[in-house]
Amino acid sequence: MTVERYFIGDACIGWSLGNSISSEISGRVLRIYHTLKNRADVFELGVRDIVPSYNAVAVHIDPAASPVQKIIDMIDTIVHTELQRKTVSAAGKNPVTLPVCYTGEDLGRVAGVNGLTIETVIRLHSAAVYTVAMVGFLPHFPYLIGLDDRLVTPRLDNPRTRVPAGAVAIGGAQTGVYPRQSPGGWNIVGVTDPETLTCIKPGDTIKFEAVETL
Repeated sequence: MTVERYFIGDACIGWSLGNSISSEISGRVLRIYHTLKNRADVFELGVRDIVPSYNAVAVHIDPAASPVQKIIDMIDTIVHTELQRKTVSAAGKNPVTLPVCYTGEDLGRVAGVNGLTIETVIRLHSAAVYTVAMVGFLPHFPYLIGLDDRLVTPRLDNPRTRVPAGAVAIGGAQTGVYPRQSPGGWNIVGVTDPETLTCIKPGDTIKFEAVETL
């Protein structure tokens, strides 16, 4: 697997494993992320934060703490060591079950686009075990890997100006949960309690449980 290293300004360095979204690449990114987070010597060199995305890890540094090349060399070694491992486990530590009322206004659209019944959409969406690939867009917004291919649905042509907090939604091959009211163009399939998102971290696993009421 090819690794591309690049600067993001003068206080952040990225390590990219590719341009696609896949469980394998995300799993490797999360392995690197968790390894770096658990290395005290990395932070002693001046690393201030580590942020994963679907296919890359961004490392925020204090350039005055240590020679930048020393930080790069250490992380290069860790990245390449992790890529040699056979496992691509995301190394998550926190399984979370989120109760969902599947009453979303776009359930019919997801069903129609994919030639499914609404009941099948609910069954497929709640059957999967998802991995939190990254957290972003809004604080505590989890981007989830593991959506069933039969539920892949294009984003709305005209995004909503107000998506309610706790909305569970599908956008393309992704699914996620809006932690607070915001604009958004994903297909809303249900709603959950947004307060449950505050403890979720990259690498955690999420299972949706269909319920009648929250």
